Amino acid sequence: MAAVRVEAVLAAAEEQEAEKRRSITVEKELELEYDLGNLLAVDRNPPPAAALRGAGPRREELLRALARDNTQLLVSRLWELPAERAGGAGGPLVAQLPEPTFRLPREKPPPKPRPPTRWEQFARLKGIRRKKKTSLVWDEQAKEWRRRWGYRRAGGDPSRAWLAEVPAGADPEEDQFARLRREKRERVARNELNRLRNLARAHRAGSAVPAAPLHPTGHQDRDELRRVARVARVSTASLGRFQPRLPKESAEPPSRSGGKKRRFEPLLGNLAAERSRQLELLRDMGSKKPVLDITRAVNKQLRQEEAEAAAANKGKKQSKRGKRGRRQQRPGRSSKKSGARRPKPQQPKTAGGGSGGGRRKKA
Repeated sequence: MAAVRVEAVLAAAEEQEAEKRRSITVEKELELEYDLGNLLAVDRNPPPAAALRGAGPRREELLRALARDNTQLLVSRLWELPAERAGGAGGPLVAQLPEPTFRLPREKPPPKPRPPTRWEQFARLKGIRRKKKTSLVWDEQAKEWRRRWGYRRAGGDPSRAWLAEVPAGADPEEDQFARLRREKRERVARNELNRLRNLARAHRAGSAVPAAPLHPTGHQDRDELRRVARVARVSTASLGRFQPRLPKESAEPPSRSGGKKRRFEPLLGNLAAERSRQLELLRDMGSKKPVLDITRAVNKQLRQEEAEAAAANKGKKQSKRGKRGRRQQRPGRSSKKSGARRPKPQQPKTAGGGSGGGRRKKA
């Protein structure tokens, strides 16, 4: 009996090993459609409907076997492609994939084209074509190739030259170097103003609600300065991800529209969580009772009570201030309305009954 049991165990182990190492030959009634450029294989063969109806170990085993067979067919097709060694004779074997034929759908909508600037609109209206210039030009003074614009450009910066020419009709006493520096600052400011105007125009064109115009010069309020800072930050190639933050600015980079960035759920995610969200949404739509946000209601009640208490305290302070402002009478002084006057001191009378200025009688 013991020998029979050992043989049965060995046979079962061999069957399991053979099941794990199945043959690379897979037979299908309908041949699969391959797109080797996208590593895609489409199986048109109908699966057995009876085995896929219920949920259980049999269904999972059937799906796993079907996925294994299709993957084996795809890998067999990849081995038929021309291959080469990457990095020399000892490198890995790399297959050369053909061009994709199946057009995959996009997860996000395609980006909208950037609205043209004022110069681009004017050039299109006038038929002006942009001529591409080389970035390097020959500098006659330095006798070398230099950049056309920017730092260490050809010809140098006129404001930093050791000699400046006085134009005809200019004041000979005027400092030409200061004039060149002032004109350069004006050009830089004008270019920055045009850049901000183009950004504001693009922002208004991209948003559904027209935004307020940006005024780089003049009086700006807090909201306008915050909007200008956000537009300037997201105008970089990284959309402000690597720009230094302000002291009270959030860590998350701002979006182009100024609102919160939408977070999309993955297309192939947790089906149980998606089912629960949909059921909860249907339950809220079908219930007759309104959905009450307890936290929001409590916060609203607290704000209302604080506003009422602040209004009451403000009225009490005003009444106390009015009482304190009245002139209080001192106990030792009589008011003007009482009519009592302080008695004046009488002058001493003489013996004759007259005033002190009369003559005395002789005895």
